[in-house]
Amino acid sequence: MMEILRAFVHYGFHFLFPGIVAYFFYRKNWKAVWGILVLTIAVDLDHLFAEQIFEANRCSINFHPLHTYYAIGFYAIFFFIPKTRVVALGLLMHMATDFQDCLWMQ
Repeated sequence: MMEILRAFVHYGFHFLFPGIVAYFFYRKNWKAVWGILVLTIAVDLDHLFAEQIFEANRCSINFHPLHTYYAIGFYAIFFFIPKTRVVALGLLMHMATDFQDCLWMQ
């Protein structure tokens, strides 16, 4: 039961939460912003470099190259640049989602 709840929360945060953020903070272009925020899930392509591509009980944070603390630091810097803000927001939301997923494993 907890695995189902964990998956629901994880994918809800990846797809529904960006829609809510886009709607409330980017009302004029919320659909386009939601699309960009969801497309940042492409950052998970770095999972292809792992020895085992998918491991249900592995914390992605600081394991995969684009999920490291250094990468997250760059995403935070890019958030303050207006032209990269939406993509950076999507990446930071993605990292927060993966981090909360790690908390389920403790």
